[in-house]
Amino acid sequence: MSVLDYVVGVVFILICIAMAVLVLMQEGKNQGLGAIQGTVENTYWGRNKGRSREGILKKVTIVLSALFIIVSIVLNMNIF
Repeated sequence: MSVLDYVVGVVFILICIAMAVLVLMQEGKNQGLGAIQGTVENTYWGRNKGRSREGILKKVTIVLSALFIIVSIVLNMNIF
């Protein structure tokens, strides 16, 4: 194994740990089936959720999951 294999492996492990922490930091969905019935409130918090802490956590989780998939494919291709 080359040094690059070890570096990519360490990056992969760091991505896995960061993703696990981010998923655990996110809040649960409290609405449940209320969203189907139309009881969702259109509040300031609901409209600006993308700019809140929860929205940022969701976006970072999506980016890390894409990186997870890319790095896992690179590790399995054995190109290094």
